[in-house]
Amino acid sequence: MTGSLSPDQVSERAWHNLSPDQVLAVLETNETGLESADVEVRRAAFGANVLPRRERLSLLVIYLRQFKSPLVYLLLVAAAVSLAVGELTDAVFIFVVLQVNAAIGSYQEYRAEASAAALDALVPNFAVAVRDGAPRQVDARDLVPGDIVRMVSGALVPADMRLLADNEFAVDESLLTGESVPVEKNANMVVADDAPLAERSNMLYAATTVLSGRVTGIVTATGAATEVGRIAVALAHRRVASPPLVTRLARFGRIIGVVTLLSIGLIGAIQLAQGVPLVTVFLVAVALAVAAIPEGLPAAITIALAVATNRMARRNVIVRALPAVEGLGACTVIASDKTGTLTCNELTVKQVLLFGDAGQTFRIDIGGEGYLPIGGVTTEGRDLIDIEERLLIDLAVSGALCNEATLRIDGATVEHVGDTVDVAFLVLAAKLGLQQRILQAEQPQLGLIPYEPRRKFAALFTRNDQGHSACAHVKGAAEVIVPMCDGIDADTALAAADHMATQGYRVLALARGTVPMNVALKATQTDLQGLQLIGLVGLIDPLRPEVPVAIAQCRAAGIDVRMITGDHPQTALAIARDLGLADTTDRVVTGAELSAANRNPAEFDHLASTARIFARVEPVQKLSIVEALQRAGHVVAVTGDGVNDAPALSAADIGVAMGRGGTDAARAAADLILADDNLATIVPGIEEGRIAYDNVRKLIYLLITTGLGEIVLFLLSIIAQLPVPLFAVQLLWLNLVTNGIQDIALAFEKGEPGVLERQPRPPHERLFERRMITQVLVAGTYMGGAAFAFYAWSLDRGFSEPVARNLLLLLMVMFENMHALNARSETRSVFRIPFAANPFLIIAIVAAQGLHITAMYVPGLNDVLGLQPVALADWLMVAAVAASLLIVGEILKMITVAQNRRN
Repeated sequence: MTGSLSPDQVSERAWHNLSPDQVLAVLETNETGLESADVEVRRAAFGANVLPRRERLSLLVIYLRQFKSPLVYLLLVAAAVSLAVGELTDAVFIFVVLQVNAAIGSYQEYRAEASAAALDALVPNFAVAVRDGAPRQVDARDLVPGDIVRMVSGALVPADMRLLADNEFAVDESLLTGESVPVEKNANMVVADDAPLAERSNMLYAATTVLSGRVTGIVTATGAATEVGRIAVALAHRRVASPPLVTRLARFGRIIGVVTLLSIGLIGAIQLAQGVPLVTVFLVAVALAVAAIPEGLPAAITIALAVATNRMARRNVIVRALPAVEGLGACTVIASDKTGTLTCNELTVKQVLLFGDAGQTFRIDIGGEGYLPIGGVTTEGRDLIDIEERLLIDLAVSGALCNEATLRIDGATVEHVGDTVDVAFLVLAAKLGLQQRILQAEQPQLGLIPYEPRRKFAALFTRNDQGHSACAHVKGAAEVIVPMCDGIDADTALAAADHMATQGYRVLALARGTVPMNVALKATQTDLQGLQLIGLVGLIDPLRPEVPVAIAQCRAAGIDVRMITGDHPQTALAIARDLGLADTTDRVVTGAELSAANRNPAEFDHLASTARIFARVEPVQKLSIVEALQRAGHVVAVTGDGVNDAPALSAADIGVAMGRGGTDAARAAADLILADDNLATIVPGIEEGRIAYDNVRKLIYLLITTGLGEIVLFLLSIIAQLPVPLFAVQLLWLNLVTNGIQDIALAFEKGEPGVLERQPRPPHERLFERRMITQVLVAGTYMGGAAFAFYAWSLDRGFSEPVARNLLLLLMVMFENMHALNARSETRSVFRIPFAANPFLIIAIVAAQGLHITAMYVPGLNDVLGLQPVALADWLMVAAVAASLLIVGEILKMITVAQNRRN
């Protein structure tokens, strides 16, 4: 290896027009892969294997975008009018308000973009590359041209590649070609130079998906140089759609805005009829619109969801789609895979039932757990005799040969690549002193039928000693393998498999036999008959210790957990008993029963709704189960890791993929990713989802109520023919110090006690529902009515208009700060929520109040705002009136709690 390959040598090459040997030569590599030193040199030359992404907006662009709003245009007009009539101080203040609002909005938007960018880095994709002569799992971003990559069904192709070898291989290229039919590939083809993309049958392209089979390819292009990379360059500046929740709330905000503007129009008309100068009416109307319309609501909601995604990420739940934050809190059913999600995904061979030539059977116990080759081999507590040892070694040899995994053991360090079942067989071989590479050298492979879920078995063919025939090594489900075998009582063998399954074992059968050479070379399933059954193997995948507790927590939260597995029904039931999911066979439904019920949709829906365990389920049936549960009114979260799980993950309300063991296709279809592949992790995800939803409601409650209070204040003042209660600059100041800080701080509110003990909210419940409307109307009307009464009383008491406005503005600031405390919970008393639970909100309230007090004493600013220091007695009076809003909030909460108890 020279490692000196440059981008100029590989760009614009027609790789499909070259043979595999020519491609290897051009890329200066061979089938043993690149050496580590060469990889580093090439990575420096070609860069990381990542697609171009939409560039993050600069802070300047984000800042300028804050001025693209009708309300901002109104303020600019108001500033111009103020200048025209000689009110320079008002114009300057409006300009300052615009700058401060732009700064706050820029910070919020920049932070949201930074959060999204950080989350992108949490979802790595992996590939199996041959380096330094051995297959290794590497980050797909580290691939370079010349890397030899191996893939199996479910893998997302990480780079453009020329095929070197394939077996029953098909790929989904619809992302590139638009062709929805699976495309078969052929490594031995050499395609015409001018062949279009869809006809290059010897090439693989990045971002396509392996549907079936096995393949080895050599990387020809990475990153932006790939075919999909060229598309990504053009799309790098595309507009990113807002999450549906944010879109709905923006629409809701516009509706509220229209209602507010109509109210302001009515207020303005009354003022004009009362003889108020047109300029004053216009300026007050603009300021009132800015203060009352919740234009910051979508930005605040985005921040709330971003906070939730970061909290989830810290708890190993990676959010790929923001709507999943909203939806997870409404989940009513979790349809979970078993392997790796409910269990540890460290399959270990624990029991073997061997079949001798004369109908004899031998039960062997295998010691040890996990992937270290530690543990003895015994039968009934004694060492094995010769025939038992010979049969066990025959079984281990076939299990190690019919195997697509690799296992490397260095002291106490174990590195493995491949399916956990295959790894378990390699560990068994290692316990018996057998090494896969030596066996493969002694018995070279002639053909392979790779394992696919629909087939339920795998077979490998090796040359016999005589060389005229081949030996078939077959491994798979007992009900598939036993019928291929002669010389045994099939019913007895299957009964033995069932008995092992009732003990909680995952049971596989192994067989071998002599087949003609042409059968081995063709590697076809139909000729696998007359084999000899070697034995049944019982594998145990220990339950994750935290999962039973997590299932109990889900049940307490009103969430039902269903297990979907390809295991034998008895095995599934034994595991379900340990998990507390089911304890009787009537709670178990098999894939065969579901197939039989397909002709009767009502019967199918009944089975799907009543079953707790789905066993021997085909991947395609998982989608039907999800749809049946949705028809029953459930909000369904589905976990999956395989390419065949992708349709169910997409159809589910919340698709949950595995971060470690999941295929690229599953992760791409999912809304959430469990970084540790552990079902227990979804429980804190549900908790954070419910907290996020609660916090969104709190934001709405705060912003809509304060806006309504200001409208009510003005409307009552004008009807009573009182002087304008607050001038334009005072309204803008009120908006500045009470909105944009407290609402964002509410997004950091921690969860309330018992959030996981509540039943899920109704799936179609609106955010602004009856309870919220009642709370907003009561609190907003009280705030505006009390402020009006205080203003009228101040004037009747003999206070001048400036003094009365000064006290009224102080009251409104305190009212809105008090209401921020009310909004911390819809049910808990404000006096029961510790301030330490959300220090950001307390700091925001203190800062807003402190800013207003400071403004009273700052020369020039106090003149602009019409502020002046307030006597202690007046302070206490205003504080007492403001505190009354807390009493109103407490009464509303008591009513809500009482209604909840009745319901």
